[in-house]
Amino acid sequence: MPRLALVPGEPAGVGPELCVRVAQAPRRDCSLVALADPGLLQAAAAALGLPLNLLPADAVARRPGDLPLHPVRNAVAVQFGHPDPRNARAVVDALLGAAEGCVRGGFHGMVTGPVQKATINEGGIPYTGTTELLAGHAGREVVMMLANDIVRVALATTHLPLREVANAIDAGLLRRVLGILHRALREDFGIAEPVIAVLGLNPHAGEDGHLGREEIEVITPVLESLRAAGMRLAGPLPADTAFLPDKLRGFDAVLAMYHDQGLPVLKYSGFERAVNLTLGLPYPRVAVDHGTALDLAGKGLADPSSLEAAVATCARMAAQRMQQS
Repeated sequence: MPRLALVPGEPAGVGPELCVRVAQAPRRDCSLVALADPGLLQAAAAALGLPLNLLPADAVARRPGDLPLHPVRNAVAVQFGHPDPRNARAVVDALLGAAEGCVRGGFHGMVTGPVQKATINEGGIPYTGTTELLAGHAGREVVMMLANDIVRVALATTHLPLREVANAIDAGLLRRVLGILHRALREDFGIAEPVIAVLGLNPHAGEDGHLGREEIEVITPVLESLRAAGMRLAGPLPADTAFLPDKLRGFDAVLAMYHDQGLPVLKYSGFERAVNLTLGLPYPRVAVDHGTALDLAGKGLADPSSLEAAVATCARMAAQRMQQS
């Protein structure tokens, strides 16, 4: 059974209480080990009025509320809803500790809660995101993909200003992203011959060059080359019709050219169960698809659906990799 690292993320956000909620359900698909401050998790459990029995990291959870723990202590006490930059190092140490455990084989994957990027930077740690942190630790090129029960959407570019997107999309980028996505669909999801829908950059996929030439000069040549190498790729497709239900049924994933081209559709179709995956790492990493929700922290109002989905998704991916090894 896969052994997964569970990292709450920002200690003042909803991550700790979501971890407590996840620990209430007996699991048959994986075992969880939290990397967090024990006092913080106990405070979250007390705020929720739920049982929490913290166990040694190598113990087995047998009852609701059991949670094996590898302690990563915060520098200062946490007040829910009020991030403290002095705890930034503990947040990053927990993430890197989980990553190192995955690389060394102690964990088969990692599940992460939401972080507060600004607070980590205020703590004196240059930080652009957990995806970038883990990619740098592993020395791998990665792809961000979000998924729910309806659709998987990978991104060719992520957090770029819109005016910079067209210049960022070149043949080398598309080849790398499609290669990582194709391999992940096969290795992590067990899809022998995945079909990937590739969106165009421009409205109507460029309208034969009348609305932009990126499809003709960049995207189509890459797709033709990769099709000749055996990939099953559809596109470039107009983004405004590619997500119609009848079309989606024929695709295993959609590659969007930029962040807001694909993610609004995914989030509208099922935000509560959406998860964020980092493809290309030597282990599965799945995160919640929501923020720290500081206004809800410590009040017992946060919905655990995304973290539950992240754990279930990571467990399936880890089991798939274990089956292949």
